[in-house]
Amino acid sequence: MTLLFKPFVFARHAQSEFNATFRIGGFTDSPLSATGVQQAKDAAPILSVFDWSVVVTSTLQRTQETALYAVPNQRTEAYEQLKERNWGDLEGCPIEQQLPYDVTPPNGESWQDFETRVLSALNRILSEHSWPLIIAHSGVYRVLNNVINGTPYCPRIGNVTPISFIPSQEENGWNITPFKGIFI
Repeated sequence: MTLLFKPFVFARHAQSEFNATFRIGGFTDSPLSATGVQQAKDAAPILSVFDWSVVVTSTLQRTQETALYAVPNQRTEAYEQLKERNWGDLEGCPIEQQLPYDVTPPNGESWQDFETRVLSALNRILSEHSWPLIIAHSGVYRVLNNVINGTPYCPRIGNVTPISFIPSQEENGWNITPFKGIFI
C-alpha cells in the first residue's frame, strides 16, 4: 500500500505517563504526564498559528489531550485506525522488552496489520482534507518512514515535534522537514 501524495504535518503526542516511566504504551490509554501537558502547551505557538483543514488524532487520550492544549481552537477528528500498535502481552512492560518491528508480540498485532490499518486511515484523511495536522504515535511515524524510506527503523520522533511532509520531485518523493509554523 502506498501513501497518497498530498501535504500534511505529523506530530507525535506529548509525553504520556507510560512514556515518563519508560513503559510500552501501545493500545493502553495512558494520559499525558504533567511534563506532557506543558509540552503540548509549549507547541501551541507553532501549531495553532496555521488554520488546519482538520486536526486528526487517534482515539487514545494522549493524542486527544495533546490536541486540546496544542491547537485549542481547531476542529478535531479521532480515528480508531490511528491508534498505536497493539503490543499485546508487552503492554505496560519496560521499553527494553519491545521486540523488533517484524516480530509479532504475543497476543499483539503484526507489523503488516498495523501498517495496513494506519495507511488506510492516513489515505482516507489525505483524500478528504487539504492540510491536515495529524497528532498520533511514534509507531505511526515509523509506518510513514517505512513507506517513504523502506524501513520502520529511524530515530524516535520527539514528543510534539511537528514534521511537514510535502510532496516533491526528489528521489523519495517527499520533502520532510521540521514544521516551524509556516511552510517553506
